[in-house]
Amino acid sequence: MPIERRDGYMLWVGGPVPKGSAGITIGPLVLIRSGHEQSDYLIRHELVHVGQWARLGSVRFLVRYVGSYALGRLRRNGHRGAYLRIPLEVEADWLARRQIAEVARGQGSESSYQR
Repeated sequence: MPIERRDGYMLWVGGPVPKGSAGITIGPLVLIRSGHEQSDYLIRHELVHVGQWARLGSVRFLVRYVGSYALGRLRRNGHRGAYLRIPLEVEADWLARRQIAEVARGQGSESSYQR
């Protein structure tokens, strides 16, 4: 599937997503593994990362992300444990879940992915 331009980001379904991941964000580009494109949670989660990249800039985002992961590994957490403790991932998970809950309660918009 070609890259689709959307409001504030680009979506590439079927792009090169790392093994073990359903999606990844690089700046304004969201890559989703084929078969996961219908996941409202995944899209919202990755769009939080789009906002983080925009807010922090590429260098600060990468330093915080990779640095937090490396610190988790140095603390003897396994890959998954270190990943789940990355503050940028915690924020993306929390905001994506909150947005879905707001939509379910009728307080949010189906299309309001970013805060």
